[in-house]
Amino acid sequence: MLGKGEIRFSDIVTLSFTLFAVIDVLGSVPAIISIKRKMNNFSAMHATLVSGILMLLFFFIGEQMLDYMGLDISSFAIAGSIVIFILGLEMVLGMEFFRSDKDLNAGSVVPIAFPMIAGSGTLTTIMSLKAAYNGYSILIAILINLVFVLIILKTIDFIEKILGPSGISVIRKFFGVILLAIAVKIFKSNFGV
Repeated sequence: MLGKGEIRFSDIVTLSFTLFAVIDVLGSVPAIISIKRKMNNFSAMHATLVSGILMLLFFFIGEQMLDYMGLDISSFAIAGSIVIFILGLEMVLGMEFFRSDKDLNAGSVVPIAFPMIAGSGTLTTIMSLKAAYNGYSILIAILINLVFVLIILKTIDFIEKILGPSGISVIRKFFGVILLAIAVKIFKSNFGV
């Protein structure tokens, strides 16, 4: 399962950049800032750990888990695309769909850990990379991306200060449209349209 080919530095770099592009934590910064404002307590470590656990679960038993529940990857991706679409609408229109939960850490898990960081695109990408790369290389790439995610989430207040209210508003609307487009693309590619 893990030892397909040898561990090569070039593969680790390729896998790390692939996951970085799919996770797109930088593009999610405005949404994360918005969600964080609604929460009394935001835990960057908690969100990162849950994301990492989801990625590892899908690496090791993703297909079997979905099969056991009677789901396929396409259905999972479509469900994730709907959540991403709602987040995009919230960002563009300034409406509030995700309200703060009584569980103060819930926002760290939904929608930040899933589907923003470890979303359907990330999880299906991880499962598909197993067919072409050494498993240890994939695990190293996942770890590298989780470290980067943790750094971004830990410095989200600093990023917010640098951008300022108007910068956040512009970036929020821009990335809201990007999230809508990504959601539509995921939906179309998995719905057979």
